[in-house]
Amino acid sequence: MPAARGWRGYRLWTVVGLLVVTVLVVLAWFTPVLSVRTVRVDGLSAVSQAEVRGRLEIPDGRSMLRIDTTAIAQRVAAIPKVRSVRVQRKFPSTVLVTVVERTPVLYIESPDGAHLIDAESVEFAIEPAAPIGVPKLITEGSFMGPAAAKAAVDVLVTLPPALSVQVGEVVARSISDVSLNLRDGRKVVWGSTGDGERKAAVVLPLLTREGTVFDVSSPNLVTVK
Repeated sequence: MPAARGWRGYRLWTVVGLLVVTVLVVLAWFTPVLSVRTVRVDGLSAVSQAEVRGRLEIPDGRSMLRIDTTAIAQRVAAIPKVRSVRVQRKFPSTVLVTVVERTPVLYIESPDGAHLIDAESVEFAIEPAAPIGVPKLITEGSFMGPAAAKAAVDVLVTLPPALSVQVGEVVARSISDVSLNLRDGRKVVWGSTGDGERKAAVVLPLLTREGTVFDVSSPNLVTVK
């Protein structure tokens, strides 16, 4: 008998516990107890707060449990200058939206403005003027568009920082013919996008020599003119 009473008592408390949890869930889901009161957006520079907030679509008084963080992130990520988005619930009443913007590493000059390209070779915006300090991409012949952008970016990301800040133009004639025009008038012939690490290792010592054209296209046999 004591064991039976103990089992009945256990079942009773289990039922009571489930009822309490159910009531709490209903309160949190359908009442303002856990409603969104604050929305914080972090990481913005080129994108405006108004543009991001216009895509959140979080109704006033919506329960924290009922917001679709995935859908919100997808809407914000559709902004061309946004690279990635993270939406988090910060209980009891805050939604945190963390944005990572796209940063230009190259631009293409065009009659309608400067076409900005990021480190993933994505053309993501057109601005009236070229961004300060960002190299210009020059293409020749039929080698243009995404293929040329990727070749140029592949070269840029392998450059030593001390050299990348000196680059004013990247000239991409083909995937095997890329060169760098430095801001002081010198030129680095890079060649193909392969052997990037080896070329990066020899290019800075080579630039200490007198000359105007520095060829590292064959890193085992560099030349200066």
